This record gives sequence, structure tokens and C-alpha cells, in this order.
Amino acid sequence: MKKLYLILCLAIPALNLTAQKPITVSEDSVLVGNYMHPGLSVTIPEVNYEKTLKNWIKQIETGTKSKVVTEDGMMTIFGAILKKISPNPVNMYSRLINQDTLQKLMVCIELKKDQYLEPAFGDAQMTVSKDYLKTFAKDQYIEFIKDEVAAEEKKLRELNNELNGLESNYSKTQKQAKSGRTTISDEKELIALKNNELSQVTSDLNQQRTALLTMEAGAEKDTKSAQVKDLEKRKNKLQKEISKSENKIKKAESSINEADKAIPLNESEQEAMKAKIAEQEAVVKKFNDKLNTVKLY
Repeated sequence: MKKLYLILCLAIPALNLTAQKPITVSEDSVLVGNYMHPGLSVTIPEVNYEKTLKNWIKQIETGTKSKVVTEDGMMTIFGAILKKISPNPVNMYSRLINQDTLQKLMVCIELKKDQYLEPAFGDAQMTVSKDYLKTFAKDQYIEFIKDEVAAEEKKLRELNNELNGLESNYSKTQKQAKSGRTTISDEKELIALKNNELSQVTSDLNQQRTALLTMEAGAEKDTKSAQVKDLEKRKNKLQKEISKSENKIKKAESSINEADKAIPLNESEQEAMKAKIAEQEAVVKKFNDKLNTVKLY
């Protein structure tokens, strides 16, 4: 039954994981101003719109002093450096469209005035351009999944820290119970010795008191009186020491009772935590598998 429960625990979160989605690059038409021009579009799954937009602007501004100008969502940069696509600076028009579960990046590249990248320029140039967009999309997706992996690994570390805390408390509680039992044994042995001594001191005291009652005043009686006082002090001291040992035993017994209650509860909590850890390890593996799959795109 426990095995079945564990299997279900592992299976349920796995079903809720977002599996990797494809990155698609296709030829498209892009509205630039009032006219449609040939271009390309690429889908970037799951990623954050603002972060992707920022990274795209940073990428197309790299290598040139030109800056992106954005108007009504259309990003324009003149003199962009895309050496793999063109030996000369190009003008680029692009728009990032937020489609909730993915971002769609639409790009139009003007190689020369009124001359836009399109299949007519040859498969090689189109292939390089598609690879350029796919690489950007792949990098964004990988970065997003790495953040997912990091978040899940953090959860796993926190669970392991909780388990370590439970194990530490378990060890402390066991030591507490062991120490309590040792204390009880030692104090009982001490009480037995002191009770024997107390019996002897009490007997001697009674004898000395009886003798003192029959003595005439003088130096010998004064000496006897001093002996009685010493025995009384010794008796009081022994009684206090016995009482102190008895209190130690009570505290130790209370400590052992607490430990006896805490240990089974701790063991139960450890088992539950280990099941959570196994579940989270499966989640982390799923996200790592997702990451490795996307790296192969």
C-alpha cells in the first residue's frame, strides 16, 4: 500500500509538469508601416515577454552604435551588423507578439533599400537567417528552463534541509533520552549510598543526643554538644543531597517521557519528508530532461 502511495505521489506532479514545446521558424509577411514585406517568424515557448524583448534588443544592437527605435510595437534598427546574413549593415524591422504560452518574433530584414530578405535570394541565405532566429529563440527557451530547474532544485534543497533538521532533532532527542537514563541510574546509585550514610549518621546522632542529656555541664559536655551539631549539619546536608538527586531523577524521567513521545513523531515526519524529496527529485529530473531535450533542438 505504501509503495502504491509513493508511486502516485511521484506520478501526480509529473503529470502537472509543462513539457518542452517546439520552436518553429517559418517564412512570413511582416507589416512595416503601411506595407507588407517578406520576412521570417519564430515561436519562443513559455518565456517572459519583457525579458525576451530586452534580450532581443540587446542582441540586434550588438556590434553597432545604432539603437533600436520602437513605435507601436515595431522595433526598427538601421545599420545592424549581421555578418552571417549579410557582409553589409542591414536595416531590421521586428515585432514581438505576446501569445500567452509563447512569444512570436516577426522579423523583416532590409538588405538594401527596398530589397528585403526572401527566398528569391537563395536557400543558403534564408537558412542562415532561420538559424539565426532559431538560435536566439533556443537561447531564450534554455534560459527560461534553467530558471525552472534552479527553482525546483531550490525546493529540493529546502526539503533536504528540513530532513537534515529532523534527523538532527532525532539524534538530539535520542541523546537526551540516553542521557536521562544514565542520570537516573547514577542518581539512584548515589541516593542508595547517601541513604546508607544518612542511616548511620541518624543513628550516631540519636546516640550522641541521648548521651548529651545525661552529662553534667563542663568541657566534656561542650565537646559532645559540638559533635551533635556536626552530626546534625551532616544529616541536613545528606538530606538536601538526596532531595537534589530525587529532583534530577524527576527531570530526567520527564525528559525521557518527552523523548519517547517525540521520537515516533519525528520518525513519521522523516518518512513523509523522504517521500516529498523523492517526489521533488522526480520533478527536478523532469525539468532537466526538458532542458536537455531543448538543448538538442
